[in-house]
Amino acid sequence: MSLPHAILGFLNVMPMTGYDLKTQAFDRSVAHFWPAVQPQIYRDLARLEAAGHVRSETEVQRGKPNRRVYHITPAGRAELDRWLRTTPAVPGHREPFLIQLFFGAGLTNSELTALLQAQRAGHQARLDALQAVTIPPPAPAEVRRQTLTRLTLDLGLHLERAYLNWLDDALRTVAALDPAPAPAPMTDTDA
Repeated sequence: MSLPHAILGFLNVMPMTGYDLKTQAFDRSVAHFWPAVQPQIYRDLARLEAAGHVRSETEVQRGKPNRRVYHITPAGRAELDRWLRTTPAVPGHREPFLIQLFFGAGLTNSELTALLQAQRAGHQARLDALQAVTIPPPAPAEVRRQTLTRLTLDLGLHLERAYLNWLDDALRTVAALDPAPAPAPMTDTDA
């Protein structure tokens, strides 16, 4: 499972709270390919702590609630190292929109166009968000890590651009389609 290993990876960089993992780590760096929600993060932190891969300590704050800060343990580093050396399976691809399009022959061209345009707007927003990500010039000790970070961002940019190109082609294709036939009326035998 990758989420616990992503948590270990972030904690290997620096200790963090569950909130920091969500807002400073996942949301600002890997959300375009590995989004995480707060409850998942806390569940996996508890499992990682029970397994001895992380430890936590309470950081007392004045005027604010106390913080529970998580640290990776030597066992957690060993597990992260083991996982990094495994070859993951190529993931399957599920996309509800493509199922709609696949079975959409009964929709009008206007309805298909509206679906395609909504997808286009969503992918354009994702591309805009990825283009807004800034990766600062790395310090000499960070060149390797920053280069790998850049590669993951580059894939996100390429995927969104490719999706937008495909959507533009799909919009042109739908515009050239003959109108959909009117659906046949239901009969008593259809019920």
